[in-house]
Amino acid sequence: MRKLISKLFGGRPAIGPATVMPQSSLASPAALPEVNHFDIGLKDAGFDGWYRVESGELYEGFAIGVDDVVVDVGCGEGGCALFCANRGAHVIVADIDAAKVAASVQRLADTPARLVQGVVSDANPLLLEDGIASRIISMEVMEHVDDPAQFLRELARIGKPGAQYLLTVPDPVAEQLQVGLAPEVYFQKPNHVRIIQRDEFAKLVTDAGLVIERQGSYGFYWSLWWLFFWVCKVDLSNPQHPLLNSWTRTWEALLDSPQGNQVRKSMNDLMPKCQVIIARKPGKQ
Repeated sequence: MRKLISKLFGGRPAIGPATVMPQSSLASPAALPEVNHFDIGLKDAGFDGWYRVESGELYEGFAIGVDDVVVDVGCGEGGCALFCANRGAHVIVADIDAAKVAASVQRLADTPARLVQGVVSDANPLLLEDGIASRIISMEVMEHVDDPAQFLRELARIGKPGAQYLLTVPDPVAEQLQVGLAPEVYFQKPNHVRIIQRDEFAKLVTDAGLVIERQGSYGFYWSLWWLFFWVCKVDLSNPQHPLLNSWTRTWEALLDSPQGNQVRKSMNDLMPKCQVIIARKPGKQ
């Protein structure tokens, strides 16, 4: 990831699909100044309440403190875990991919975290004790698992009474638009094996015994970006193409315009990339 994201969080923000299949370039776009798509994505995420360093909120309403025990289930590249570690929390990173767990633990090694632990697990069950965590994060994971209800029960089990949860899944509108454009493997195991509807997402959370505090959506920028990415057929490690670059420049100009935030909110309501829920386990810590 680019310098700014790496400096703050150590990884790509969880705005796009959790698993991406890079493609070889099938086009030879004209040479143009490079565009940092992910930095603009980070700027856009800031408007939606993500990565609030000054207040210590990973997402608006989800603050991390030194006394927290944070479990990041499906930690991926460890960007969210790094944010939490920099707040001094005890951080546990969990993923089915042992290499990602090892890399995340290494990334957090020199942070102010009270303690860093890694767990390799498919989350069925999670290899953690009951009631261990005060903050549980699971971003872009449920669309991958065979049984989302069982997965959420495991998340609920490891939370203390009063624990707070930050959960995201792809939005069904943006997902449906990718059918026929994304490679077939995008909707095959171990990638996205289901499209989770908005009311279904909320019901899964409440059926697990959690109380929803806030439900929202974000990421219209990424909804279109991924559609264009599949069309451009460039590699994700260097996604430079006139179409992608033009879209990113347009979105950046919008963000910098006087009414840009108003338009951005309207587009997010229309076709967000992701759904987000903040929930809490009943009881007091």
